[in-house]
Amino acid sequence: MRDLGAGFGHLLKGQRWVARHGKSYGFGLVPGLITLVLYVGVLVALALWGEDAVAWATPFADDWSSPWLGLFRGFLTAVLFALTLLLAVLTFTAVTLLVGQPFYEALSERVDRDVSPDGTAPESDLPLWRELWISGRDSLRILVRAAVWGVLLFALGFVPVVGQTVVPVIGFFVTGFFLTEELTAVALQRRGVELRDRLALLRSRKTLVWGFGTPLGLAFLVPFVAVFLMPGAVAGATLLARELLGEETREGATEPSGEDPVSGGALTDPAGRDRRL
Repeated sequence: MRDLGAGFGHLLKGQRWVARHGKSYGFGLVPGLITLVLYVGVLVALALWGEDAVAWATPFADDWSSPWLGLFRGFLTAVLFALTLLLAVLTFTAVTLLVGQPFYEALSERVDRDVSPDGTAPESDLPLWRELWISGRDSLRILVRAAVWGVLLFALGFVPVVGQTVVPVIGFFVTGFFLTEELTAVALQRRGVELRDRLALLRSRKTLVWGFGTPLGLAFLVPFVAVFLMPGAVAGATLLARELLGEETREGATEPSGEDPVSGGALTDPAGRDRRL
């Protein structure tokens, strides 16, 4: 339970950090807004021409009598729109992180420098195109894993009682885990941690991961909230990554205390002990 609260604490600290750094917050909003515009454009196009697309895909129904033709194609249009909306929700974080790789790299580095005892941050030696390739490849792998879980949970949803009570709860925790993986990847990839090692690292502290990712996943269900929480989520995930790796973090660095990020505060080592600077 302590890890569960600590994970949620990192989420709150990340939001507080961006609230104290307005320029970084505005900078971090850009990728989410770009992705939102793209997704809204797709959904609007689907709303306008989805029925035509369904009619084109179902020529065998052209001779059906009314009202069966309208009901059939109307149902397929609604299903197409619902599936597209679900896909948008599931892929929003991954696409936003891919679009905003340079933005979130810069934000994550600034968080590292702010909370690091010596004011430094790990830096990737890879060119941007290579980072984008790795990020896109790993995101696709995570989406495949998430899809497998989605199919399994969907099937279990038909089990009486359990499918309507336990399965949705499990679904939220699974969503929280994969969401946290996507967000911590920004900081961990910069440190050269490969996907397999990232997953092993997250599994070693599952309650910490759930405490961070599950409430964030629930918040992301509210329309447009993801756009405004993403900068703070990346900042919080950077703090979470530091704890997972046992890196020292200056205590109070994420609080609105006004202390200098290098010369003030205390250090917390991996064992949880404080060391004054």
